[in-house]
Amino acid sequence: MNEDKVAVIQECSARSLGGDISFGQVVGKLMSIGVERYHADYTRSENTYYLPTGETLVVAMPHSPQPIAKTFNPAEVEASVRQAQRGEIVYPQFLQQTMSAGCVGYFVQITGRCVQYFGRNGEMHVEMFPSAPKT
Repeated sequence: MNEDKVAVIQECSARSLGGDISFGQVVGKLMSIGVERYHADYTRSENTYYLPTGETLVVAMPHSPQPIAKTFNPAEVEASVRQAQRGEIVYPQFLQQTMSAGCVGYFVQITGRCVQYFGRNGEMHVEMFPSAPKT
């Protein structure tokens, strides 16, 4: 993967953890460099980014440690998504809330325009999203 793409991915990751970039902005930036999907793994505190060429990049996402609830609550995950969409919370709070809702991670399918949130037993909540804004 070329250095420019790596730099954009690392910037998106760092700014997400800092709470100063929105999900839509992240998707727009990643889309502009050809990322087709990424996986946020709460347990490993890392994100894996995938390009259609088969190239991948794993980026550490050292969020505040907290236990992940054993029971997946899709209604609480959805409520956290809505709060983030309204700008009421930023990514660090979103992480905490979705972990409290039993979410162990999610896949953002940029080309498929959806996010799949999942629990430890395979439960899933799917959110569709519109086209990303221009960066």
